[in-house]
Amino acid sequence: MPRLGTRKLYYLLEKPLRELNVGRDKLFSILKANHLYIKPRKRYHITTNSHHRFRKHKNIIAQILPKRPEQIWVSDITYLGKKDNHNYLALVTDAYSKKIMGYNVSDSLATEGSLKALQMAVKRRVYKQKSLIHHSDRGIQYCSNEYQDRLKKNKILCSMTETYDPYANAVAERMNGILKDEFLIEEHNLNIESLKKLVKESIDVYNRKRPHHSCYMRTPEQMHQQSEIKIRTYKTKKEFQT
Repeated sequence: MPRLGTRKLYYLLEKPLRELNVGRDKLFSILKANHLYIKPRKRYHITTNSHHRFRKHKNIIAQILPKRPEQIWVSDITYLGKKDNHNYLALVTDAYSKKIMGYNVSDSLATEGSLKALQMAVKRRVYKQKSLIHHSDRGIQYCSNEYQDRLKKNKILCSMTETYDPYANAVAERMNGILKDEFLIEEHNLNIESLKKLVKESIDVYNRKRPHHSCYMRTPEQMHQQSEIKIRTYKTKKEFQT
């Protein structure tokens, strides 16, 4: 976790730091004095093609706050690599636990990559008897007959963003940022086989070791094993159903 934030770093190292008489504020000061503050990166690549003949579904999760694992999955595709080495990462993330359920790295924006990520997620489902909503943008991959047939086959409801605002699918966008900016998965100009190995390792660490603020510093894996904890959210109560 090469670019882990200071609060999460302190959470993981609290016991040995306290033995050294280093509290959270002192850790901030130490990092600042050594120019080790993490500066966020601003990048945005459009990978969504919503100009197609396939049906576009309504947003049915806009006013729902997830209360359990596998209530809502969010999917997205993000650009990876340098200008001369284009690759794409398809993700399926659980909106409650923030666990990455499925993923696929490919050198194409074809539907196949998104289908493979969904297939992995379905295989990893734990609460198979519970209802599940799949939320995504209106990209051709998610609207395609193949993808919609796979959702129906697994009795998964479909929901899609209804605006072009990247924040309309905020959980998915956040996952993209974590893997790119914290784990630096596109820092090196790797071939696709090496990139696949790096992505797999990074996602394993993310799911099992990285504390998540919205999960009260539990890892996504820990959060996914229960449904008692109410997740943190930046939306107001008025935006959700009661």
